[in-house]
Amino acid sequence: MKLQLVCAAVLLAAAPASAAHWTIDYTKSKLGFSVLWSKEPFTAEFKTWKADVDFDSADLAHARADVDVTLASEASDESDFDDGLKGALGFQVSQYPHAHFVTTAFTHKLGNDYLATGRLSLRGVTKDVTLPFTLTLDGERAHMKGTATIIRTDYGVGQGIWSAPTPVAYDVTVTIDIYATRK
Repeated sequence: MKLQLVCAAVLLAAAPASAAHWTIDYTKSKLGFSVLWSKEPFTAEFKTWKADVDFDSADLAHARADVDVTLASEASDESDFDDGLKGALGFQVSQYPHAHFVTTAFTHKLGNDYLATGRLSLRGVTKDVTLPFTLTLDGERAHMKGTATIIRTDYGVGQGIWSAPTPVAYDVTVTIDIYATRK
């Protein structure tokens, strides 16, 4: 009996810890971006995306997020721009239908402020991205808001005549507004 208790204790100690799993409320959550286009803000949203999130502020070492975005689901108030953005000079969704972000680490800053670092893959290019965000917890519910700036041409978005910083700026602000419930 004593040996069984020791074995059980060793197995429990060796078992990997895991952060709490969160279920995203896609009806309330938004994932999008904004960029200056002809010196005017152009804002769009991705209508189809999935996120697999495990997060516990007391166990950031085991926190992770894996986000897959369907690029063809991009939509704005400018359908002509949307068509071009999805084409060969933009996202080229026929060859690269998804963007993918996977975290490599989370860091707690102050109060409700955190930093997620990870790898963003877009249009066949993968680069490190830092995402500062705020997290508000209310019991089993969470609200996360954050923005990250990427350079669109680092990912090959904007080929040919669109590779210059005008009329479309290089800096793109990715916006995240997520509502989730702890499982």
